[in-house]
Order: sequence, then C-alpha cells, then structure tokens
Amino acid sequence: MAITVYVPSDTTARALQADRVAEHIARAAASRSVDVRIVRNGSRGLFWLEPLVEVDTPDGRAAFGPVTPGAVDSLVESGLFDGRQDHELALGLTEEIAYLKQQQRLTFSRIGIIDPLSLEDYTSLRGFHGLRAALARDGQSIVDEVKTSGLRGRGGAAFPTGIKWQTVHDEAPGQKYIVCNADEGDSGTFADRLVMECDPYMLIEGMTIAGLAVGADQGYIYLRSEYPLAHTILNDAIARACEAGYLGDNLLGTDKAFHLEVRLGAGAYICGEETSLLESLEGRRGLVRAKPPLPAIEGLFGRPTVVNNVLSFAAVPFILDQGGQAYADYGMGRSRGTLAIQLAGNVKRGGLVELAFGTSLLSLMEDFGGGTLSGRPLKAVQVGGPLGAYLPESQWDNPLDYEGFAAFGGVVGHGGVVMFDDTVDMGDQARFAMEFCTVESCGKCTPCRIGAVRGVEVIDRIRAGENADMNLTLLGELCETMVDGSLCAMGGMTPFPVQSVMEHFPDDLTPRHARVAGGIPC
Repeated sequence: MAITVYVPSDTTARALQADRVAEHIARAAASRSVDVRIVRNGSRGLFWLEPLVEVDTPDGRAAFGPVTPGAVDSLVESGLFDGRQDHELALGLTEEIAYLKQQQRLTFSRIGIIDPLSLEDYTSLRGFHGLRAALARDGQSIVDEVKTSGLRGRGGAAFPTGIKWQTVHDEAPGQKYIVCNADEGDSGTFADRLVMECDPYMLIEGMTIAGLAVGADQGYIYLRSEYPLAHTILNDAIARACEAGYLGDNLLGTDKAFHLEVRLGAGAYICGEETSLLESLEGRRGLVRAKPPLPAIEGLFGRPTVVNNVLSFAAVPFILDQGGQAYADYGMGRSRGTLAIQLAGNVKRGGLVELAFGTSLLSLMEDFGGGTLSGRPLKAVQVGGPLGAYLPESQWDNPLDYEGFAAFGGVVGHGGVVMFDDTVDMGDQARFAMEFCTVESCGKCTPCRIGAVRGVEVIDRIRAGENADMNLTLLGELCETMVDGSLCAMGGMTPFPVQSVMEHFPDDLTPRHARVAGGIPC
C-alpha cells in the first residue's frame, strides 16, 4: 500500500522551494523502491514552517518543517516514510501543533488537508452540502439564513451580508450578477489567496449559493493580477465543477443555473473599492462611482449586483450546511462568526489564524505570533491594511470586533495584522500612508487627489523643522478635510494612520535633526 506524503503547493510554499522538496522526496522514494503517493495539498497557513511536509500514519498525519530540499535525504534516513519523529524537523502530529489546535476553523477547515482541485476530497469533507441545501430552498429562505448568521462583509466595510443580498433579491426579476472582490491588496493580507489556492470549490459554492439566493445566474471573480497561481487554479476548478454539474445549466440536475468566470484586475489598489471594481470589470478605468445608486440596485452593467469579498462568500457554504445559528454561535456583540487574522510584519510565527471575534491583539501577537522576529520589543501594530491606524501598547488588550475597534478609531478591515518593533520610525510610516494615497488614488475627488500630495509635503516640512507647530496644525486640518470630504474610503481612511501617529507617537514627528541630537535613531 502506498505511503501518502503531503507537500503544499500554494504560492508561499512554492516560493520556499516546495516544488523541489516534492521532487527530492519522489527521487528518494524511487531510489529506495518505496511506494509513495505525493499529494500537493494547500498550505495550513503556518507560514514559518513552510514547506510543511506531512506523512499519513495510523495515528494521523505526522508533520515536518520547515523542510528544505537539502534536508530531504536526512529526513528519509531517519524514517520520514514511516512518520517517525526522529529528526530535528519533526513536529509531531499536525493537528496537535498548538498554533493550529487553538484555532476555530470554520472557513478554513479544509485548507492543507485536501488536494485543492480534487472534487472527491472536497465532497468528502461536506463540500457542496451547502449548495444541495440551498437548491432545496427558495431565495428568501437562503437570504434569511445568511441574516441569521450575522455574517458581515469581510472585505473591510463590514456591511451585513444578508441585508445586501436582500436588496438584490427584492429588485425586479431580470439579469442580476454576483461579483467576488478578489483584488486582495492590503499589506499583510493573504487569506483570500489561501481560499483560492487551497480550497477553490468553497468560493465557487458560496458564489453559487448567492446566485440562488438573489436570482442571479452569472458570476465574476475579479482577481488580483499578481495572483497567477490562483488564476490557474480557479479556472481549472471552474472547469471541473462545470463538468461535474456543480456549475452551469441544470445545477445538480435541477432547473437552476449559475455560470462563473474569472477576470483579472487592473493592478490598482483602488479597484478594491466596489464601484471602482465594477468600472474596471466593465472595461473602463477604475474610477470610484458616486453613491447612490448602490451597486445592489445599479451595479455591473447597470443591473442589481451582489459584491462581496472572497471570505464573505467562503463563509456561506458552512452557513447553509450547518445553519445560520451555528455560525452566529461564534463571536461577540454584532461581530458574529470567525475572523481570518493574518499575522505579518516583524513576527516570529507569521501565518493565518482563524478565531471567533473577541480575542485580543496581544494574545494574537504573543500566543500565536510568538512576538517579534527580531526579538526586540513591540512598538506598534497596524490592523486593517495600509489605511488602518497604528495602535500603541495601550490598545493591544482591546478585543477584535468591529464596534470595539471603531470606538477608539481602529479598523478591523480584512484582518491583516502587521507588527513593528521599537526600531520603526513612525514618522516615516505616517509619510508612507500619504505617499501611498498619492500613488493609488483614482484622482476623481479633490480631497484625496490633492490632499495626499499636500500631506506628504506637510509631513516633510514638519520633519525638517520648518514651522513645525504650525504645520502640525495644518496636517490635522488636512486630515479632517480628507476624512469628511473624500468620495470613498481611499481618501477617507488615508488620514487614520497619520492621525494615530500624531496622537500616539508624536515624538516620531519631531524634526529629524532634533531626534538625532537626542540620540534617537531615525
């Protein structure tokens, strides 16, 4: 009987030579006449251990990592194919690794376990159970189940998903669309990519259920152009799902239909904003649309459109399979279910952590992240992407939930957590926020287009010691103008990191020559 060895095939693992590791394992097995079946699974999301090689044993999968091509021979000699734990890279049973065991994986329950493109693997772990349940219900019943779950948009805005679907459902019958925002561009985020590369049928299933809920028969995945592997996997998965009857006409033998296509993004951060995304999807430059009308009423090609993030759609199969209340039983307050947290930056154990809303940042960074990679003290953490506030130590004990973070000016966003140790120059980080906006603004509204340029100039004057007090006042007023006057969140949120530096790290905005004289590195 063949021994099954799992070698991950996602972008992160491949960047760390997982393909070569798989080749070395195959050669080592052949040279020893050992019957080995190598499965290219997805990543478990434990990035500091990649490539994480697993071997099936009677007790479960035994894990080894991080495995380099050069370590394969010694692993084989020490009993890799028997799952023996006699090597320095041995990690015990995968499911017993604390980082993984302490999580509450609902959306990511299959990643790292299955071959991403195997329909047999997917269906063996309750894949398409949610779709079968949805096919037995009417659209309003599906929408009601999503409402019961309390699911909110995981792309950043946190708008209740069921309310958005209800709006599209209530529009007159006719052409409607389902659009997935897969233009994942926030710093330190990769959860969308893991869904698409490691469990693509889950996204397909979620979007199909959305189509059944609102009466849409056509969907589009607007995919970040920098994700070529996800592009290949999604197209392959869609083709296989169509052939098996999970997509296309006559879904699973019914009279329902849903068609799905992948469209590559335009390489612009602003296209993560839903109306700019729709403009790009229609073949135009990604410019933000004024609202109203909302996309749910006049969206893609002027038709009612559901626009949700990858993680929002990915949560839906669980909700339809297990019930909305089963999902709502996780979380706190109005933040229900689980959040995919992505630990990045100066972190010892970076990767994906899925937990119910309510855990604290400090617990995440210490219990999961293990502190900084440099070993130096933490100074700041940015949550919610490049437009999120920089949080000082006094705010790390706050529970991660939408309302709790909003109360002190924080943003949960897409769940990215980027850590900085005490060598970071927060003045440079404030400048970067404004500079980022000058590059990525669509240019449609004046507060964003001009405000960000002026912001960079004002910060430079402050740090050069030119009328610092007056320019600090000017910077504060400029931030308020951008927050209140910008057309979309790009300009409206760019001031958040700047304002947080002004409030919590004011010394880092002092003139450079004064900081050097005071012995503080700049």
